[in-house]
Amino acid sequence: MNRPLALDGIRVVLSRTSHPGNIGAAARAMKTMGLRELWLVAPESFPDEVASARASGAADLLEKARVVDTLEEALADTVFSAALTARRRELSLPRLQARDAAVELVGRTQDGAVALVFGNETSGLTNEEAALCSLPVTIPTDAEFSSLNLGAAVQVLAYELRMAALGDAAAPADPQPEPATHADFEGFMAHLERAVTASGFHDPANPKRLLPRMRRLFNRVRLEREEVALLRGMLTTFETPRRRG
Repeated sequence: MNRPLALDGIRVVLSRTSHPGNIGAAARAMKTMGLRELWLVAPESFPDEVASARASGAADLLEKARVVDTLEEALADTVFSAALTARRRELSLPRLQARDAAVELVGRTQDGAVALVFGNETSGLTNEEAALCSLPVTIPTDAEFSSLNLGAAVQVLAYELRMAALGDAAAPADPQPEPATHADFEGFMAHLERAVTASGFHDPANPKRLLPRMRRLFNRVRLEREEVALLRGMLTTFETPRRRG
């Protein structure tokens, strides 16, 4: 069976991985399902012989893996990202189960690069890391024993992505507006924070939940690049004193 081309638009991001063997296991899980792009955020040990041994035939993915310092760097040019998390987080978007999330991710590859993000083996993704992603995802494990190791979690999602890509036989869609990248969105959020702070609407000394709620709102909307430019232009006019006639 041919490898679905949609999988080329999906990167797997492992954040702050503590054991190199799990990096190798993740690479092996990816390659068996046709995923090829691996990004590593601040791994504790990489490259590492243990990772190569556990990859078992997927060493080429390790050789091509991108290593970056922050999750922001790994997501900068993506248009959509999903964070695997077992925890319910306040102010987060509704979680999708793995199968539905895979369909969403495959569909988003028509717009640009997308990312599937996994956290540290022990603590998972931090609240800050999860907030950077477009969508929280969960694997519907048994409630009495929900523990999955990192390699197994990657395997489950990789399988669902492959099945979603194989079943994606929709007719070519009409041209769509260019979606905002992660970097576009974060630039807008920083601009928004400056503007609402300067206006007095936001008090950094008593922030409450304004900015997380605004982030949640705009993440739901899925902004286009032109919309980000429009919103930032509007913010700029708010920041510029008007001349009196």
